[in-house]
Amino acid sequence: MSQNKVQAYAQTQKSALSSREIEAMAFTKAALLLENAKNNLEDYDSYASALKFNQLLWTIIQADVVDKENKLPDLLKANILSLSIFVDKQTIQALADSKAEHLETLININKNLAEGLMTKPADGELPETARPKVAAGSAITA
Repeated sequence: MSQNKVQAYAQTQKSALSSREIEAMAFTKAALLLENAKNNLEDYDSYASALKFNQLLWTIIQADVVDKENKLPDLLKANILSLSIFVDKQTIQALADSKAEHLETLININKNLAEGLMTKPADGELPETARPKVAAGSAITA
């Protein structure tokens, strides 16, 4: 199949998903890349690439949370920013010292966020329109 057909298929698939599902997929992809890096520590290029992908994802989150159009409650935005700062610090530590345990925390954060995004919001929780658009429409690729 040609690259153009693959890209068209991927774009069609993305358009059929909700923003929550797209966000969950981005966190899952980051977790899987980090998991693969954890299992292959001697390949520093793949290790660093996984961390850079994760950092890009979290940079998008940071930018979205501080956007004045973001309708999330201030406390939730502050909590997300705190978590993103922790992810930044953990990423720097992991890049400086390639050990599996440095990746484990990042993997768990991403998996938990992906799982949470895949659960259907209960009544009274934030509606789709009040949620940040973490990965929707962004060009995150590994």
